[in-house]
Parts: sequence; structure tokens; C-alpha cells
Amino acid sequence: MHAVGSSTPLDEPSKIAEIIVPTMGAEALSTVLTNGATAELLLGAGAQDDCAAFRLEGSHVLVTGSDYVRGPKFSLYEKGFLTNYDIGWYLAGANISDVAAMGAIPLGLLSVVRYPKDLPDSDFTELMEGIRDGARAVGALNVGGDIGSAERIILSASAFGVVEPAGLLTRTGAREGQLLCVTGPTGLAGSAMKLANNGEDVARDEYSALLGKWRRVSPRVAHGRIFAGNPGVTSCIDTSDGLKGAVEALAHASEVSIVVEEGRLPIADSVRRAADRLSCDVLDLVFGDSVDFELVATVDPAAVDAVSEQCGAAGLDLDVIGRVEAGQGVGLRRGAVTTDVPGASWRHT
Repeated sequence: MHAVGSSTPLDEPSKIAEIIVPTMGAEALSTVLTNGATAELLLGAGAQDDCAAFRLEGSHVLVTGSDYVRGPKFSLYEKGFLTNYDIGWYLAGANISDVAAMGAIPLGLLSVVRYPKDLPDSDFTELMEGIRDGARAVGALNVGGDIGSAERIILSASAFGVVEPAGLLTRTGAREGQLLCVTGPTGLAGSAMKLANNGEDVARDEYSALLGKWRRVSPRVAHGRIFAGNPGVTSCIDTSDGLKGAVEALAHASEVSIVVEEGRLPIADSVRRAADRLSCDVLDLVFGDSVDFELVATVDPAAVDAVSEQCGAAGLDLDVIGRVEAGQGVGLRRGAVTTDVPGASWRHT
């Protein structure tokens, strides 16, 4: 048996047999939707087969999405503020967040891990444990994928889940007269990035809430399930490209106008402190390119109280921050004046 931490890293087949399979452990997963449909894991990572396999019975909609972490551009990792475990967790959480935004129950994650040939097995193990724990935190499993060498660590994954046909949430369902809701404050992750790029030590305790948004991505699965169960919630998106980007995407996809009210925005104290340190308008951070993975949804006025009560009973936040109106585009209402929304959305290049 090869000892993890020895000077010569394991080859790929040995990594699977001696690290991945023991790390994932015995896997069992069975999910029941509210309409009685079921999903059961038949083959996971431990089976070492060509594919993972689930038995699906009843009426489901299968949702799936993919994302990846670019090693050289993931600057908080390159600067030493995030560990291998942290970026493994991030990979799982970022992908599962898209499943949550569709109202689905996450089932599994297929991960692709590329790594330098000289990466110590202990670092590889830490990465896989982060992916495993990030998925398990929301009831899903890392059921397979691929590993292989590259010039640096590069991570990719595909997450998938199931939702009742009537509960599927998309970006195209926003309707005039609805209320715009968000599941929590935004701007925390972006604040951490901007402070680090400004030379700040974001590992200090005062920045723990900001850096925590990167270290332990928490997909809003419970919110998504509440939204999926109420027909008054008609559209949803996560804030992986920032709050401004999310609202713009909903407005564009649904061909409506959305107006956010400044006075109703939830703003974390840590983001206010970051704005002071960066000498910028706090709304630039709140709306900017921040991967907070909150959900933004549109809700019928007659349903918003019931949705809020369900969230409150589950210990979940929900804030009404605006309205859907006729027309196209997005705006920010500051008192009696409507202006452009500040901040910059993330743009993939």
C-alpha cells in the first residue's frame, strides 16, 4: 500500500483505488419528490464503472449544469487565502447552486480534476475531500468523473438534480406586477476579492465573513425547494455573476423591466466596512461581480407572504427588494428617482 504523503505521487489508477474510493466511502442516496417520484443511486464513484447510474421512477425533470475553476485566474487560491480543500468545496457548491436555482433537489456531482504530476498525494486527497464534503453538505454525492495531469490545478464539474415538472424554475417566468426577492445579502465574495487585490490580508478575522463566501459555498437548496413548491414563484436565478448580473439576466430573459429599491436591499455590515476600506460606494459592491450564490426570484404579490413565512419557519432569510414592471431593462429606485444600477456584472472572457 502506497502511503499518502510519500515523495512519489501515485499514478492515476492508483489514485482512484487508494485515494478516491476510500475518500468517498460507502455511498447510498435515495430521494423522493413531493409527487412521489423517486431517484436512487445504483452505481457511484466506489463502483469504478464507466458511469454513475441512478434509477428514476415517476415523473421528474432532470436538470444539469457545468462550471469550472481556472487555476491561474482563481486569484484567492493563488495568493494563498484558499486551501485545496476550500477550492474543492467551492467547485461542488458553485455547480450545485445552479441546480438549486432551478428548484431541484441535487443528486450528484461529476468532477474533473487536473493536477501537476508532482502534486503531493496529500494535496490531491485534500482536494477530493473538499469536493466530497461540499456535495454532502446539501445531500448530494460526488459520484464520479475523471482525473488527469495538467500544468496546474484545474477543476471542472457537472451537477445534476431532479424537480417536479410543475416546480421547474427558469429565468423566463418573470411577470409584470411581481415582487423581486433575494435570499440574502450580496457583495461579500466580491469584497474579499477586491480587498485582496488591493493588498489587504483577507485571512484576518475582520474579513472572515467575506472570505467564508469562497471557502464554504452554501447553495440555497432549501430556498429553491420552497420556491418550487409555490406556483406564485415563477422565475429564479443565482447570483454567481453578481446581483446586477442576475437581475439583468431575469429582465432580459423574461422581456420585462425590473426596478430594485435601494432602501430594501439587505447589506451586510462586513460589506459596508469593505466599502469604507476601498473608498467606494457600498452599492458598487452589493451589485457588483460577486459570487455569493444567493437566489433571486420573482413572486406574485398574493404569494409573497406565504413564501416568506415558509422561509422564516425554516430559519431562512428572504427580502423583497423590488418590482417587475412593464418595459425592458433594470433600474435602481433611490427615493423618487430611478437611476442606472451601479456596479459591474461578471463577464466571462
